[in-house]
Amino acid sequence: MALIDVRTTHNPHRFVLEVTPQLCAGGGKHLFMFGGVGLAAGIAALQSVTGRPVVWAAAQYLSYAPPQSMLDLDVIVPVSGKHSTQARVVGHVGETEILTVNAALGARPADASMQWAVMPDAPPPEDCPEMVRDHFRDRPGIHQQMELRTVKGRFGAERGKGEASPDGQSLLWARPRDPACPIDAVTLAVIADFLPSGIGNAMGRLAGGNSLDNTIRIVRLVPTAWVLCDIRIHAVHAGFAHGRMHLFAQDGTLLATGSQSLIIRIHD
Repeated sequence: MALIDVRTTHNPHRFVLEVTPQLCAGGGKHLFMFGGVGLAAGIAALQSVTGRPVVWAAAQYLSYAPPQSMLDLDVIVPVSGKHSTQARVVGHVGETEILTVNAALGARPADASMQWAVMPDAPPPEDCPEMVRDHFRDRPGIHQQMELRTVKGRFGAERGKGEASPDGQSLLWARPRDPACPIDAVTLAVIADFLPSGIGNAMGRLAGGNSLDNTIRIVRLVPTAWVLCDIRIHAVHAGFAHGRMHLFAQDGTLLATGSQSLIIRIHD
């Protein structure tokens, strides 16, 4: 079963996603669609229309989609060649544009397959404590759909304790709670949007962020039950943060890379 339910319509270039509370983040009355869900929905729509796998996709977030709304996804394909397609998705709720996703899709015949990124040493997921985020415990949301286990760094209530991180790095194991959910490009787009959880660890404060953009680059998909998220917050300045994530399969294969710029939210 897919992590998100992107539905077809009578128009082969239009799709729709019901923004249920299970796909949202935020707190109290300020719930909104999790940014990674929007990117993932765009990827699902693009792959369906083109019949090709995504190579990279970048979302720019313009507004918030509230729970119980319907997100329309319109696919535009300006260029489609022999091996690759350049396309985009515009997502809107009614007349309000929520996000734009630009992407390249395809695969080229090649016999070279090499990797230089190295997965950090990490104990197996079953030996790592589950990340507990008390403010998400009693309400539905995307955080309830994912199992996250802490390898390195401070998260949840612990993220505001101590000094700033010397290297800005944190490590998480992640997987969908539903064992039938595949680890594919759509799921990886959701997992990559946990990058903002590393901001509090990096700063040594109770802090997070709202994504301005979200880019994912799919390298190679292999079977894996868990994904190791290597989060690096590069810098914080002028109210913004910038960082990246490498996503590894359990066998060390680099599945994808992600990067974001964010508006910092400090809660202490």
